[in-house]
Amino acid sequence: MDIAKSKTVTPKHSLKRKITAMVICASVLGGVFHFTSSSSSTSLQQNSLIVATVQRGDLAIQVDGYGVLRSNQQKLLTAQSSATVSEILLRPGAVVTPDSVILRMQDPDLKQSIETARMALEEQEANLRRQKLANQRERLSEKATQAQLESQYQSLVLRRKAQQVLRDQGVIPAIDVQTAELEEQQLSARTELQRQRIAQLAQLHQEDIEISQQQVNQARSNLARLEQRAQQLEVTAGISGTIQRLAVELGQSVSAGQELAQVGSNSDLQALIRVPQSKAEQIKVGQSATIDTRRERVPAAVTRITPQVQDGTIEVELSFTKGVPESARPELSVEAEILTSQLSNALYVERPANKQAHSATELYIIDGDQAVATTVRFGEDAGRHLQILQGAQENQRVILSDMTQHSEHKAITLL
Repeated sequence: MDIAKSKTVTPKHSLKRKITAMVICASVLGGVFHFTSSSSSTSLQQNSLIVATVQRGDLAIQVDGYGVLRSNQQKLLTAQSSATVSEILLRPGAVVTPDSVILRMQDPDLKQSIETARMALEEQEANLRRQKLANQRERLSEKATQAQLESQYQSLVLRRKAQQVLRDQGVIPAIDVQTAELEEQQLSARTELQRQRIAQLAQLHQEDIEISQQQVNQARSNLARLEQRAQQLEVTAGISGTIQRLAVELGQSVSAGQELAQVGSNSDLQALIRVPQSKAEQIKVGQSATIDTRRERVPAAVTRITPQVQDGTIEVELSFTKGVPESARPELSVEAEILTSQLSNALYVERPANKQAHSATELYIIDGDQAVATTVRFGEDAGRHLQILQGAQENQRVILSDMTQHSEHKAITLL
């Protein structure tokens, strides 16, 4: 019968097993440590980051916006009649005076209409002259008749007086005197009627002349209107300023009332700035502002706030408080800062990427060669700066760059 023999473990084999177990544990612990450390720390080149220092002082709370300069005095030029653009002399951006010719148009039919109207005026003027001559001839004829009747009346008066004397002397019968008196009365009545006829004729002639004169005036007005249309084919600026817009092209046909161009004055420019709707309640009429024309920064004031919302923004009108700067011109793109309030002895920093006012978020604060993620609570929005309420101290350096892709690291080593 076979007898089973048990194996005896020597001290040498036990030591090997312990060493192997320790190596395995060390490897596992090393892997865990490496995994843990890699998930909490990384390294970045410091010169690739945007860094700012936390400051303390007076902080101006402002609302930033963008927009354009517009003239408060604008003139829209439109076509007064159908025509074709034959020549364009000036284009947008050109500085103009009231008499500057922007473009010329042509209308062949208008020339024919002017000639017809001129001939009609000449005809009416000739009719008026002819009417005046005819009236004058008729008045002279009637006055000649009146003169003849008055002469006959005077002769009858003299004869009646002579017959009165002869009747008193008994030379002629009384019937002859009575007959003379009757003839005198009849001729006197005819003479008076002739006077009334001449007076009425003068009134009739006056009305005829007025009617003819009205026809002349109407023909003259028609001609003047057509000539004015012809003058308007040469489109002038009308005011001093700059051409802001040209709405037609060479050879284009336009109809009456169609826009041709727009001119704006350079002396009364205002800035129309669009600001976020969320900040509209901070803005009040009269608040001071600064307009940046890219060449200079000029003081201004809020003069009007429009209530309409467009694409999440409202329009604010700013007026220059110290005159329009030399660099300003219509339709110039500008930026503006509107001062809404001011904080004293405030802690603030330049706005980090993707950070908003009145929020709590993580910000990397630099300590030596390490940047540590720290929760920072922001207060008021000051345009380029944000107020710090909690989480950072004066003179600390913070990273402003977008650190979203490193958000899983609580600490970053700066190289």
